[in-house]
Amino acid sequence: MTRYYVHLMPGTFHTYRRVVALTGPVLPVVSFLGRLPTAMCQLGSLLLVAETSGSLATAGLVGGALAAGQTAGGPLLGRAADRHGQRTVVLVAALVNAVAVAALVFASLDHVGTLPLALVGALAGASVPQVGPMARTRSVEIARGNGADERLVGAVLSFEGTLDEVSFVLGPALVGLAVAVAHPAAALLAAAGLLAVCGTWFALHPTASRIRPASRAASSVRTSLPGAVYALRAAMVLQGAMFGASQAGITALTERLGRPEQAGLVYAAMGVMSAAAGLATAAVPQKVTLTARWRLATAALVVLSVPLLFVASLGALYAVVIVLGVAYAPHLITIFGLTTRIVPENRLAESMAFLTSGVVGGQALALAVSGRLAEGGGAPAAFAVAVAAATLCAVLAWTARPAPAAAPRPAAATPPDCARSA
Repeated sequence: MTRYYVHLMPGTFHTYRRVVALTGPVLPVVSFLGRLPTAMCQLGSLLLVAETSGSLATAGLVGGALAAGQTAGGPLLGRAADRHGQRTVVLVAALVNAVAVAALVFASLDHVGTLPLALVGALAGASVPQVGPMARTRSVEIARGNGADERLVGAVLSFEGTLDEVSFVLGPALVGLAVAVAHPAAALLAAAGLLAVCGTWFALHPTASRIRPASRAASSVRTSLPGAVYALRAAMVLQGAMFGASQAGITALTERLGRPEQAGLVYAAMGVMSAAAGLATAAVPQKVTLTARWRLATAALVVLSVPLLFVASLGALYAVVIVLGVAYAPHLITIFGLTTRIVPENRLAESMAFLTSGVVGGQALALAVSGRLAEGGGAPAAFAVAVAAATLCAVLAWTARPAPAAAPRPAAATPPDCARSA
């Protein structure tokens, strides 16, 4: 076993060096920094509005509007990028989003009414430039354009998934640091500035010109999608629901134990383990098909989430969520991988944005529902939502029939014969 591990790690590191070489080392750094503002804004807006308005209900409404805006706006921006290229779409969205986030800060400090705050929050969500999905789409298309095999494409998705996970952990931590030393407004203004700089840089990076928009003829006719795409999107919504329910349950349990300050650390520990597992997925043998990986990942989600129902101490909570984190990133990465296999090229950015938006929407909805359940039934009630979502994920994975892993992805100009109606 040790000899296998020693042999495995150099090969994995070499694979990731090839991934970075596809775009150069600057783009991953810029795209990572461009994702941080999105990870900061949800918590930052909640804390800011709660402090300036004195109402958790108002803060929740604004946070919900921000999440709803991102859920609805993400696929539209992805579709626009497929048709017109990433450069203009990301550039405009990044600048609009930076202005909208700054406007949310100043409106909150000025104590404007709930409805205007919610509208600004919705605009801030709808204009999120989707750097993560765009970076994933860009890297995959560059890899395929360079003749990369599917193993390297899978490593690209693992790398991008890890960047997402780390940003989800680091973003809220930065908000917490800013709140501790200054004010929630400082966190959101920093996010706006970071987005304006890094979003613009990402949009103008030379690799953007290597992604050709769909032809006008292809853009005018919406290519049909295989039916399995919708199962994958539903699975992402359920994965988001697991995130939201877990967050509510962790918060409820740490509060009951008298250690509410530990909630963020517990959630971060789960995210760190998930990121590590995401990097490790590049080492999975190629003979294990993506469909098999999806089914195994969902089975792991069910088995590893059930212990959440029985945790009663802080130590047990850390242990359970850290182990559960092992299944999160592989599940997400596998869904992205299956999507790249079966979605036509001229709808890839849109589909990537749909998946990311599904996570956001599922998380926001489950957080609201499981938070209310936790008020009456405690942490187990919230964790039960996570277990139910994991079970539904498994049902989807074991009943849906995505295209075989070895099947080539259909070209943009010719819809696949086997595609079912979108």
